[in-house]
Amino acid sequence: MTLIAFNKPMNVLSQFTDTGTAGSPRATLSDYIDRPGVYPAGRLDRDSEGLLLLTDDGRLQARIADPRFKLPKTYLVQVEGEMTDEALAALRNGVMLNDGLTRPARAERIDPPQLWPRDPPVRFRKSVPDSWLRLTIAEGRNRQVRRMTAAVGLPTLRLVRWAIGDWTLDGLAPGEWRAVD
Repeated sequence: MTLIAFNKPMNVLSQFTDTGTAGSPRATLSDYIDRPGVYPAGRLDRDSEGLLLLTDDGRLQARIADPRFKLPKTYLVQVEGEMTDEALAALRNGVMLNDGLTRPARAERIDPPQLWPRDPPVRFRKSVPDSWLRLTIAEGRNRQVRRMTAAVGLPTLRLVRWAIGDWTLDGLAPGEWRAVD
C-alpha cells in the first residue's frame, strides 16, 4: 500500500488530467507526482492550497474521503474582516448553508501562520482588515469552508488545508510530496 502526502499549490487541479474546456492547459497532479497507480483521496479546490492525500488502496481512499467516517480536516483560513466571538460561536455551532446546517466545527482565532508566499498573492487592502482562524470540520461539502466563512460575513481570502486526521503538511513546501505510513 502506498500513501502520499502532497502539498498542493494554488491553481493546481486535484486530478491527473485536465478535462476542462479548450484553451491553455491547467496544472494537474501529473505535473508534480510521477507515481503510477495512486489517486487522490478526496479533493481540494483549485483555488485552495495544502494537504492532499493520494493512495493506491481503494478502501483507504474511501475511508479518507467519505464523510461517513468523519475524519477531521483542519484548515488555516485567512478571512476578510475581523474574526469576532459571535462569528466563532456560529462556526462552532454550525451555520446554515443553502444545502442545510453544517455540523459543529472547531474554530479558533489564530495569529497569522508562518506559511509560504502564495502565488498569486492575496490582495491587500489598507482599509479592510483581515484575520486568521483554524477551522476543523468533519464533513466535506462542496467549497464548505468558504461558504461557512461567507455565511458569518467573512469572505475567505486564503485557504490552506493543514491536516487530514493525523496527517499534516509539516515540513512540505508547495509542490512537494512524501510517502507516509
